[in-house]
Amino acid sequence: MASAASLPGPSSRVPAADPKLRRLTWLTFARLLLYFVLLAAIAAFYLQGDSSLYPASLRIVVFTLTVAFAVAAVYAIWLRTRRALTALAWTQVFLDQAIWTVLVYLSGGPLSGATTFYGLSCVLAAVTLGLPGALTAAAVGGALFVALVAGLARGTILLPVDQPPFLWRSSVFLYPTMVSLLGLTVVALLAGYLARRLQTESGQLALVTERAERAERLAALGKIAAALAHEIRNPLGSISGSIEIIREAPGLGDDERRLCEIVRHEVARLNDLVGDMMDLSKPRIPTMQKVDLARLARDVIDLAQKGGRAENDVPLLYDGPESLVIDADGAQLRQVIWNLVRNAIQASGAGAPVRVRVAREAEEATVEVTDRGPGIPSEMRTKIFDAFVTTRSHGVGIGLAVVKQIVDAHEGVIEVEDAPDAGTTFRVRLEAR
Repeated sequence: MASAASLPGPSSRVPAADPKLRRLTWLTFARLLLYFVLLAAIAAFYLQGDSSLYPASLRIVVFTLTVAFAVAAVYAIWLRTRRALTALAWTQVFLDQAIWTVLVYLSGGPLSGATTFYGLSCVLAAVTLGLPGALTAAAVGGALFVALVAGLARGTILLPVDQPPFLWRSSVFLYPTMVSLLGLTVVALLAGYLARRLQTESGQLALVTERAERAERLAALGKIAAALAHEIRNPLGSISGSIEIIREAPGLGDDERRLCEIVRHEVARLNDLVGDMMDLSKPRIPTMQKVDLARLARDVIDLAQKGGRAENDVPLLYDGPESLVIDADGAQLRQVIWNLVRNAIQASGAGAPVRVRVAREAEEATVEVTDRGPGIPSEMRTKIFDAFVTTRSHGVGIGLAVVKQIVDAHEGVIEVEDAPDAGTTFRVRLEAR
């Protein structure tokens, strides 16, 4: 479908690295360092620096260390593929909790200080997977910890033969077990909440950054547009006037008149393009007043039906109430509807209707423009409102940028989706005050 856009930045800009990939890369290296430090500390302090006194425990430590480093190597290889990153993050959650369970097993079971590392996994999971990841990490860690304590208490899991025996009375292990589980739950909830807050604030920061970059680009565009508008519009006016005179000349044949009509339409298109560039480069603050949105839509349809393809082979249909009054800038909303209708006409095939629907839903007024064109490819959905991005071979990519700019100024929302019977629907949602 139509012209292009308004959001983040030009399509030529190199995209930033995937945030999830970046986080997983850092966490993988941090995890590798942590495994090394913790397992070395177990060998040095828990085993009192004399490994000959604890041969069985040492074998478990060495085995765990080997597995941890092997898993970290697999993580690193997996990250290089840049695929299935979410699956990798979930894998890390489960394997981390299993490794912490081994440390808890070696360092006192329910009385082990290593239970705090279950909470660490909750924090790491929150960083990559948000609240669901933190809660899952807590559930997995809690389940493994309870299974370990229950197995030790019942004798189905035996301590290494070189470990001192433990008196398994409920008064000894039940309280620390419950405290550990409660602490794990609290850490998971807090980590998930903070991760969600951080994600929200990061999204707002990214939006502010995008708007600042867009303002920068529009300032540059404004300088170009101001310099070119005068130089382009004066010749266009002369060409348009000359063509009108030639069209009325006696003795002009049908072919010549048809050529004059083509020139007239192309001049009008260039004039619209210059106008769009000026509107995009010098946005105007809306002048809010009572505006009849339904009447605006019908006026645009009437205007579009008086010339171009809408006059010849693309029917325009209106669906909506006789009147729908909202607070808005009437001239700017007229331009929004005109650009959307113009794009829809250009996208539609001969005989394919363009439908303009106006409605009020709850506290919102909506305007929908639906065409029967080829639609917008999925890979273009995130770019369709970027300036100078277009899906048409003869488009420049300005019209939808102006639309997005005006809708943003009205604190509204514009959406694009596939139409039910093929084609595309653009929906503008505004507050109906």
